[in-house]
Amino acid sequence: MLTGKQKSYLKGLAHTMQPIIQVGKNGVNDALIKTVYDALEARELIKVSILQNCFEEPKAIAAEIAEVINAEVIQVIGKTIVFYKESSKKKQIILPK
Repeated sequence: MLTGKQKSYLKGLAHTMQPIIQVGKNGVNDALIKTVYDALEARELIKVSILQNCFEEPKAIAAEIAEVINAEVIQVIGKTIVFYKESSKKKQIILPK
């Protein structure tokens, strides 16, 4: 569980990032979850974009993905979700205490 200060720090890092994964009309499926997990393992902090043709709510998508891969939802703004998960292999982001 992240503190407010840590989430704020991660929001600042994510601000300039571009979404690297898009959720389309198929919604959340096993392939999407694996893609998000792999991206988080490589980068630790990612943005996911929800396309117009996806009819699921962004908060529901965020909660479902985060629960399955044990990641933190840093923020949901409009149709953009920011996820964080500490990498088990190459830790890159040092969180404030």
